[in-house]
Amino acid sequence: MSGADDFPIRGLLDAGRRLVAGLDTRTIIDRLLAAARELTGAQYAALRVLDERRAEVAQFFAVGVDEATRKAIGELPRGGGVLGVLTAEPRPLRLRDVGEHPLSYGFPQGHPLMRSFLGLPVMIRGQAWADLYLAEKQDGAEFTDADQETAVLLAEWAGAAIENARLYEGSERRRVQLERVVRGLEATRDIAIAIGDVPDLERVLELIVKRGRALVDAHAVLIMIRDDSDLVVAASAGYASDARGFRLPIAESTPGQVLERGRPERIGDIASWLGIAASELGVSDAHTALLVPMLHRGTGVGVLAAFDRENEDAAFSEADEQLLQTFAASAANAVAIARSVEADRLRSSMAAADAQRARWARELHDETLQTFGGLRVQLSGALRRADPTQHEAAIREAVQETERGIEALRAIISELRPAALDELVLKPAIEALVQRSRRDGLEIATRLELPDSQTGGGVLDPELENTVYRLIQEALTNIVKHAHASSVNVTAIASNEHVTIEIEDDGVGFDAQARTEGFGLAGMRERAYLAGGTLTIDSGEQGSVLQFALPGSHRRERRHSGGKQSLS
Repeated sequence: MSGADDFPIRGLLDAGRRLVAGLDTRTIIDRLLAAARELTGAQYAALRVLDERRAEVAQFFAVGVDEATRKAIGELPRGGGVLGVLTAEPRPLRLRDVGEHPLSYGFPQGHPLMRSFLGLPVMIRGQAWADLYLAEKQDGAEFTDADQETAVLLAEWAGAAIENARLYEGSERRRVQLERVVRGLEATRDIAIAIGDVPDLERVLELIVKRGRALVDAHAVLIMIRDDSDLVVAASAGYASDARGFRLPIAESTPGQVLERGRPERIGDIASWLGIAASELGVSDAHTALLVPMLHRGTGVGVLAAFDRENEDAAFSEADEQLLQTFAASAANAVAIARSVEADRLRSSMAAADAQRARWARELHDETLQTFGGLRVQLSGALRRADPTQHEAAIREAVQETERGIEALRAIISELRPAALDELVLKPAIEALVQRSRRDGLEIATRLELPDSQTGGGVLDPELENTVYRLIQEALTNIVKHAHASSVNVTAIASNEHVTIEIEDDGVGFDAQARTEGFGLAGMRERAYLAGGTLTIDSGEQGSVLQFALPGSHRRERRHSGGKQSLS
């Protein structure tokens, strides 16, 4: 080592601190080149990073050469000549005149003149990761031992700093990957929860596009559902106009091809590759896209399409593709399940309607039709007899039978649309219903906290009124027919946001899992579902409890007009 006066201790230490403080590889390289050039007095400094086999140049960084000169030099050095010596033997090489070395090729046209040369490897974990070159020491002097020792120390510190930076960058990549995986799992979880809580296809689709957009930081996301030979835009999120209902043929569009092939596709230029004007999909300003098929058990359900990253400088990456593809699989399952639930609901609704019609048919046949049939026979027999006194008796009996038939018809009509709801608000209508049920021998206690226009509390929305009335009516009918109960408690409470109903009886109970259809609960469950509510059943040997929870009371005021009541 040369004397202390020749060795730039303070500058070297400062440079070392700056190097080891870096956590970005490019920043460390820039600091290394700047410090090596400054501390050794070199006019030019360069770093050549080789590939893993040390056979090709992977990256090349240089300082001291302006942009015009760089363009004049042209192609970067490949590593032959003097540079090949360092590749073959990774140890310091110092030359007074690089052109005098027997392996020197000379410099290409436009390359600045360089005489003095100092080259050495940058080692990471005992392996040469890159080569550091310094050339043309100031004032035409040669590089000294002190320069070489300075450069060696800088290279060692840089090697350690670059290794730390690479570990940090790898850790950051893994952290980002894990965060993306977590976001994907959270999005999948949200969809699974939505299916359990709200098995409604439209709301599930809305959730899918919102979660998918957040997952890949997209400007907009659309979901297109398969419908025969077309794809139909079903939902969108982000900066997209509403294009729901727009159809595009599967056979003649890029989204359709993605669905048919079952493989995602990243599109760098929408105008050339989408196969349709982006404005038709509501994303007229989009430039790039990521299309991912939604597959359920190998069958294409639809396509999830993301347009443009929120960061306009970034394109959709392979990681985005993999993440959205995984998410699309869960989304496809969600769509399939929601469709299945809707189909089951429709079948259940149709079965309940069929059962209701069958019950009305039995009522008409067993009660009304039999009554009027007997009446016809009675009157026909009276006509054949000439005794006026028998005519009068027959007529009186016919009047009584007619009144019974009218009562039966009124009961059926009341079930179709309770007149009490047209003439009264909900609370009095329920009280009248309960009073009729008491005639069957039931002791019925009520707690009705419902809006009453007479006290200025307004009324419920007509559809909700009808639902509440029907649920209580059907529950009481079932209790009379099946429960063999002696007492019933009926509770109905309306708040600003919910209506809750509870019907409790002391009857024989039933198996809520195995026998709900036979006890008419399918219709009640369906009615509650269509109102956005739920039915909870608790039944045993001590009786049964039915609990309904319905959303939104939707209060309105009822005003009087010309002696008639109307909703404002």
